Amino acid sequence: MYICSTQKKYTNNKGLNATKNTLSPKSIFLDFKEITKAGLAISVLFSSIAGYLLGVNEEHPFKWSVLLVLSIGGYCMVGASNAFNQVIEKDIDALMDRTKNRPVPSGRMSPRMALIVASLLTILGISLLYTINAKSAMFAAISIFLYTSIYTPLKTVTSLSVFVGAFPGAIPFMLGWVAATGEFGIEAGTLFLIQFFWQFPHFWAIGWFLYEDYEKAGIFMLPTGKKDKGTALQVILYTVWLIAASLLPALGYTGQLFISPIAAVLVFLLGLWMLFYAVKLYQLRTAKSARTLMLVSVSYISLLQIVFIVDKFLR
Repeated sequence: MYICSTQKKYTNNKGLNATKNTLSPKSIFLDFKEITKAGLAISVLFSSIAGYLLGVNEEHPFKWSVLLVLSIGGYCMVGASNAFNQVIEKDIDALMDRTKNRPVPSGRMSPRMALIVASLLTILGISLLYTINAKSAMFAAISIFLYTSIYTPLKTVTSLSVFVGAFPGAIPFMLGWVAATGEFGIEAGTLFLIQFFWQFPHFWAIGWFLYEDYEKAGIFMLPTGKKDKGTALQVILYTVWLIAASLLPALGYTGQLFISPIAAVLVFLLGLWMLFYAVKLYQLRTAKSARTLMLVSVSYISLLQIVFIVDKFLR
């Protein structure tokens, strides 16, 4: 059993080629990045930081210490979910081109060691977030549980797994608000709703252009199970709901979460930009149009959060 090993070929004393495993700080670091999906974890963490900045006010002032703990604890939360996911799906990952070189299916990391890493990240993440407030720790625990115990097993059973996965996926944005205020109210609920609706066009776009790869592992993420007009139409529908949810803070009914008319116009234009590519997917129904929509969706959610933050501090 070993973790994060690199493989080097050498010639043994019998003149035969053999392979041995070696450890290095670089290989450990790289495999840790892969087992926690560092790129994804950091992008999700950005949502938590955005939620925190939106939540701070005179009653709950900004604190660098809280932001640091939120960042580390949030990364551990997402990293733990991803690590548990890779342990559970090690056999499935081995079947898909995009995942077969991950640490566990490739054999660089044993399932037992990956499970230890995931467990330690869970304990560390929840403990750190508990030092901020109990609600933050609770939502982190819920996120890990839903992602690991319900979403992941459902991926090979039903396309409704995307709906289930949207719940833990929507927690980070509102988690930041809860970390700042210690409260879950209409404001945190609105942030949750925005990121909840965003998940559907984003992940269905991924499921579309990676359809054949997912098919090898028996995973069907698309709502109709096919790359057809029905799926594309639902992508458009959820994008419209996303736009509506994103504009709720401009109506004055979301408590302390509010955006100005100028910010509302920018958010609406961002929504139209994403809707344009959702319609293009409906018209073309190609892997290229789905990939483009996925990239646009990633930019959309980040730009929306930036607009919300800048608007708050410039008002």
